Amino acid sequence: MGDGPHHPSQVDPLAALRAPGDPPRDVYLTGTVFLDIIFTGLESAPVRGTESWARGMGSSPGGVANMATALARLGLKTSLAAAFGDDHYGEYCWDELEQGEGIDLSPSRRVPGWHSPVTVSMAYEGERTMVSHGHEPPPEQPAPACPPRARAAVASLTPGRPAPWIAEAAKRGTRVFADVGWDDTGAWDLAGLADLEHCEAFLPNAEEAMRYTGTDCPRAAAHALSAHVPLAVVTLGAEGAYAVDGRTGDSAAVPAIAVEALDPTGAGDVFVAGFVTGTLAEWPLADRLAFAGLTAALSVQEFGGSLSAPGWSEVAAWWRRVQSYEDQDPAALTRYAFLDRLVPEGRVEPWPRRRAVPTIGFRGSA
Repeated sequence: MGDGPHHPSQVDPLAALRAPGDPPRDVYLTGTVFLDIIFTGLESAPVRGTESWARGMGSSPGGVANMATALARLGLKTSLAAAFGDDHYGEYCWDELEQGEGIDLSPSRRVPGWHSPVTVSMAYEGERTMVSHGHEPPPEQPAPACPPRARAAVASLTPGRPAPWIAEAAKRGTRVFADVGWDDTGAWDLAGLADLEHCEAFLPNAEEAMRYTGTDCPRAAAHALSAHVPLAVVTLGAEGAYAVDGRTGDSAAVPAIAVEALDPTGAGDVFVAGFVTGTLAEWPLADRLAFAGLTAALSVQEFGGSLSAPGWSEVAAWWRRVQSYEDQDPAALTRYAFLDRLVPEGRVEPWPRRRAVPTIGFRGSA
């Protein structure tokens, strides 16, 4: 299958850096793909013993597919290793990711008799409630020896549970970008994140960063983390993000873009994807943070995880729109002036773009 089909009408942010002998993939990742079914337009939380009707609905691949889709839509050659059931849900997720998003699924596998994990998400009053169901797929025999060659990999670290593929990828020259989930053990011990030593960048949120470092300030936490990983990036929610490059001593802070958030699902994944893109493209640290924050802000204005990940057409449409405001702050525009050399010229698709499909099984355009 090679690199897989490339997403149509894409900007290639790495075009100036590509050379013979480069890895065939820009980013590799592995994890669980869910089928996400998202209900929107609920008046309130579902009430026990009653039936609620939603005004909108969408279906899309979820789980690790959120990150894979966000990366692919930003023009990175993305490769995903995941198990897919041989049911209709698995077939739909495979087709959406491979044909719809141009993601290389050659490291993935179809598992006979295994049903796809499913998440139902209900969005209401600015919140979301999710119900999931799934089973672990049977282990692959023999287990894959090593991940494919790639410029970068995205991983989610689990306290106390190293993932052998991370060390193997780093040994082969792959730059590993990692986030982390909530530590249910309550230990918050950096030593428990054994794979952190193999990572180039670590991107926790402010609460996670402060707990792991024993600090009471996100910026202090970022500086403390930079002693353990070359790039420490702490996301601050509505306050933006702060990053420290431990190798150069550079730091950068970028405020968040104020938007009306409809659904935060997948925004963290989109932020990481934007930061990976800027890092591989060798942009200045502040530009990487600004771009990551912008893509995350665009994503929360759509419902769903992978459904809401923006591509370059959304970035271009936003950039042109904010420049058209007569009372726009010139300093704010300067912060994003680097987009001028990146966004596609000519006609761009309307933004926001609607990607949701109401049901599974339709043929042709949704």
